[in-house]
Amino acid sequence: MSGEGSGPADWDAGKYARVSTPQQEWSGAVIDRLPLRGDEYVLDAGCGSGNVTETLLQRLPEGRVIGVDGSPSMVEQARERLGDDPRASFDCQNLTELELDEPVDQVFSNATFHWIHDHDRLFRSLARATRPGGGLVAQCGGRGNVSEVVDALRVVNREEPFVTHLGEYEDLWNFAGPEETEIRLVDAGYENVECWLEERIAHPEDPRGFFEASFLAPAQAVLPPDLFTEYTDRLLAEMGQPTSFNYVRLNMTATRRTASE
Repeated sequence: MSGEGSGPADWDAGKYARVSTPQQEWSGAVIDRLPLRGDEYVLDAGCGSGNVTETLLQRLPEGRVIGVDGSPSMVEQARERLGDDPRASFDCQNLTELELDEPVDQVFSNATFHWIHDHDRLFRSLARATRPGGGLVAQCGGRGNVSEVVDALRVVNREEPFVTHLGEYEDLWNFAGPEETEIRLVDAGYENVECWLEERIAHPEDPRGFFEASFLAPAQAVLPPDLFTEYTDRLLAEMGQPTSFNYVRLNMTATRRTASE
């Protein structure tokens, strides 16, 4: 899921919806941490194709969800999936410049914040969109996440013919740690902040499809189709044709301060 302009402009929403089973499965524990009565107005920050939004709606029989994502095709897919449900609405926005018609009671996010390099700006934006006393519950990639993928990208992205299209290598993700995240959340206007890391292993049914639809989505936006296939082959070979991927998830919970300090 793309949260800001410097991330991928768009994604293959259909493929992501089919292969993102690990993220969908992990989202259940994140949703369970939301303190919901069932009538709240909730922001799904980085809603993607709406798979997890659908699960979230099951917890809100008398509530509403607004899903926001930076990828037009993801938002379109989510609308197709849930457009008949009056409790759900979707908007294509940059999460660091979020504008909502009314503040939400809770912010939920799954597998999105690591795509956004400026977490200070992100958390201030989310805080502005949340009523005082409202909550934030999120999980994203954390410090040390998918280190094998990061190492392989640093090697292959500097090779020809890929470097001609990709340019100078830059880290795609912001895998922050809990310590700096807690400080950023407090500075943005939150209290009762708790952040921690959690190790996971993903065993996708279609490793190549999973690899292409998640890690390699930014490269697919700039590489010609035939070269993207070659690029994927080269990266998988550099990693030893993996069938699983090591993850480190950064969890966070926080409450929007009720009074300015």
